[in-house]
Amino acid sequence: MCAVVLGVALYNEVNLSYIYYHLLQLAISAVVFAFLFSIYLYARSWRVPADDLAPEGNSGSYVYDFFIGRELNPRIRNFDLKYFCELRPGLMGWVVINLGLLFAEMNVQNRNVPSLAMILVNCFQLLYVLDALWNEAGILTTMDIVHEGFGYMLAFGDLVWVPFVYSLQAYYLVNHPNELSWPLALAIIVLNTVGYTIFRASNSQKNAFRRNPHDPKLAYLKTIPTATGKSLIVSGWWGFVRHPNYLGDLIMALAWSLPCGFNHILPYFYVIYFTCLLVHREARDEHQCRKKYGVAWNKYCQQVRYRIIPYVY
Repeated sequence: MCAVVLGVALYNEVNLSYIYYHLLQLAISAVVFAFLFSIYLYARSWRVPADDLAPEGNSGSYVYDFFIGRELNPRIRNFDLKYFCELRPGLMGWVVINLGLLFAEMNVQNRNVPSLAMILVNCFQLLYVLDALWNEAGILTTMDIVHEGFGYMLAFGDLVWVPFVYSLQAYYLVNHPNELSWPLALAIIVLNTVGYTIFRASNSQKNAFRRNPHDPKLAYLKTIPTATGKSLIVSGWWGFVRHPNYLGDLIMALAWSLPCGFNHILPYFYVIYFTCLLVHREARDEHQCRKKYGVAWNKYCQQVRYRIIPYVY
């Protein structure tokens, strides 16, 4: 539906650079909406059974619980609010903002076509969003869905942070042209392809194993049995590092920033922030897995020594 609306807008020559010239107003509106939406989520959480509350969001502190989220998966009938917000508005908004910034670059710099750098940023990030939407079932096993309540933290992240911060590379290029040579562009494309391959292949391997660990196609994988009845993969991508999907994510994040050059830190904010986020998330994953799998997890860590980056971390 979003693609159809966007296509109609382009066909009717709607000036999408409007997004660039009103980006601050749009961002402020999103912040206000996220705050009001969080108030609604917090208020409704007092009317649901205790079993529907997130463990970390029921601390007794009003401020903390509002921020982290009391209810695990708030629904309106069969409509899951958290699942929807995790994928739809933020990711689609990110693509639309990027496209608006592409047209703004042409407008501001008097170009007939977008710069190669802007095209790469838009294509890389569009691929990432399409992958998330195509493989949306994979989100059901993420920490955000399984453990986190739906409060201001996730609402702000989904509705504000993702569309307006993740588009910083495209925003930077509007007023800071960076002419890429084709050899450099090809090198960046290769880097992004490597990152995407690691990210998608490792996630697909994990999801396939979770769906059916006895699938003959996965018979080559070595595993460690655990007391929970599940097994830990210790070969394939998950024998390379403990979080190969994070490694792929970080490689792609770097590839998204490189088209902007090295004259300013702003295009690299995303990769710096994302590194901190994934290191922190990995530490939380580590704590959860050690608590859940016990001795089996310790054995896994002995066999797979590196957490995200081989020989580094």
